Amino acid sequence: QVQVVESGGGLVQAGGSLRLSCVVSGRTFRTHGMGWFRQAPGKEREFVATIDWSGDRVYYADSVKGRFTISRGNAPNTVLLQMNSLKHEDTAVYYCATKAGGGILTMADEYAYWGQGTQVTVSS
Repeated sequence: QVQVVESGGGLVQAGGSLRLSCVVSGRTFRTHGMGWFRQAPGKEREFVATIDWSGDRVYYADSVKGRFTISRGNAPNTVLLQMNSLKHEDTAVYYCATKAGGGILTMADEYAYWGQGTQVTVSS
């Protein structure tokens, strides 16, 4: 079984920064893509950022490009999302997801394993 756990959410003022972490444990994979999605109240879950198994390739939603950075952590099976210049519209529950053998994946249904989510609230 694969477990995905996010951390690092919280309350921040507009213009501030947060860093989210995601750790994958259990039956992990040698190569796996990882991604971040978010869901605001009353809205559908949307893609935020993805990174391939090597960490060499990344892709962002236009809404966060230039403000968010996804990267592999130093610990195995860890991915980080550095969020800068946060806006009120970034407020959402942020989810981490992973899939065996995945590269750059932008669709939610491409991911097999999901975390429970971490709340990010940006006050205006």
